[in-house]
Amino acid sequence: MVLAIDARHRHIGGMPTLLILMIVGVAAFFAFTAARAAAERAAEIGRDACHAAGVQWLDQSVHAIGMRLRRQDSGWLGVERSFRFEYSEDGHDRHVGRVVLLGEKLVGFSGPSRAAQAVVRSFPLQ
Repeated sequence: MVLAIDARHRHIGGMPTLLILMIVGVAAFFAFTAARAAAERAAEIGRDACHAAGVQWLDQSVHAIGMRLRRQDSGWLGVERSFRFEYSEDGHDRHVGRVVLLGEKLVGFSGPSRAAQAVVRSFPLQ
């Protein structure tokens, strides 16, 4: 009888660990999908900016260079992500551009000077 009680207690003791692992797994999944969505949005902005400026977007990708917590206009904390991309004006040089997103909203851009106005019109900085 004592052995059956001990076995049952060990099984119940493992349940909170499993529950915590499941919660952590779900949180990691949502964090990953949010990061991928932000990277895709940054890539879209960088690509459109290079197209508007008539320059070549190099490597067809953006690279995450920073992430921090920052207050949104609503007062809630949000994740601000910074991305770097590279472009070339004549095919022989490389320049670095930067896109900063707070959630899904564009809050900062530096890149091809001819594209800055087009980017601001397409994705208003607010």
